[in-house]
Amino acid sequence: MEKQSPARAWQLPDGIDELLPDAAAQVENLRRSLLDCASRWGYRLVMPPMVEFTDSLLVGVGEDLDLLTFKVPDQLTGRMLGLRADITPQVARMDAHSLHGEQVNRLCYAGSTLHTRSESLAASRSPLQLGAELYGAAGLSGDIEVIALMLSMIDVAGVEVGQALTLDLGHGDVFKHVLAASGAAEAGIESAIFDALQRKSRPDLERLLEQLPADSSAGLRALMDMHGDLSVLDRAEEELAEAAPKIRESLRELRDLSSALQARYPDVSLYIDLAELRGYRYHTGVVFAVYTQGLGEALARGGRYDNVGEVYGRARPATGFATDLRLLAAQLRHREIPKNAIAAPDLEDASLQKAVRKLRSAGETVIVMLDGETDSRCAREMVKIDGQWQPQSRRASLDGEGK
Repeated sequence: MEKQSPARAWQLPDGIDELLPDAAAQVENLRRSLLDCASRWGYRLVMPPMVEFTDSLLVGVGEDLDLLTFKVPDQLTGRMLGLRADITPQVARMDAHSLHGEQVNRLCYAGSTLHTRSESLAASRSPLQLGAELYGAAGLSGDIEVIALMLSMIDVAGVEVGQALTLDLGHGDVFKHVLAASGAAEAGIESAIFDALQRKSRPDLERLLEQLPADSSAGLRALMDMHGDLSVLDRAEEELAEAAPKIRESLRELRDLSSALQARYPDVSLYIDLAELRGYRYHTGVVFAVYTQGLGEALARGGRYDNVGEVYGRARPATGFATDLRLLAAQLRHREIPKNAIAAPDLEDASLQKAVRKLRSAGETVIVMLDGETDSRCAREMVKIDGQWQPQSRRASLDGEGK
């Protein structure tokens, strides 16, 4: 066996990263801010487990998520365990199996996930996923609420709504209906066509469509170019609806949603992409993602996935979104962490220790200076004035105000 060098022994696997103190503080502050935002909208926090049996974790979620999931045998039962690659199906299980009643459920979450491979060149294999899910609300109102909450979170994070933001809209049923009308199932090439469209590979798609009659393949060929401004919806009506009339309802939903969002967010650009197939295997309606200029990855994405809880015994309307906290925080790293901590001397002084406890209870950061250390986070220090320990600015103490 090749002996591993000390340098290589400390290397992390590709796509797996760590957060050092400043970055970790920023991500944690962001997590708290976004969960507080969700709470103000009425979304309750849940904490699904990191690992579950695969027959509950992966049931009904499709091949994509199955391939992303690390699987290991359970030493206690011999059954296969999965380390979650996506928290959304877990929250759907909680709504269907653990929460009772027919009321609307608003749930939010934050936690680590793990992927067997990166979903893109820029993506992490260990995303810190934060999201919100809405159960029991069908139709346009539910879609508007989760998109509005997503944009509100982007705003809370510090990415100004309307500041070079683009909202990408699609519909999970459009491809489904166009594919059904094409005869691809009879030819046994459904999965290959899906893969080619998902990769936006026109040459691969053209090779596959050679196996279908020209009139049947026209819709799938046209779908590749169905992206752009709102006029795409009119083009889809003209070019696709005759062969696949069921898409008319999907296009109507997108028109209604676009109109409502334009009224609420006139400065956010809307982009239609009817061939956006990420999550296609379980999305059943509107899908959406928000992008900012200069970043190839979505800041957040989501969509409707009605009846995903059916496999757990409770079919419900459902929609939601998620973001990767690492990715979102990376867009904000130009912001400096406030340096307003208080330095305290390392003394066995009961009155000093009492004052430190009081300050910490009030939310202040107090760092005891051990062995003469200095800490750049400390803009103030504890100074004894008239027998009382008090925080003073370092400049003031150096000027001799505190003795």
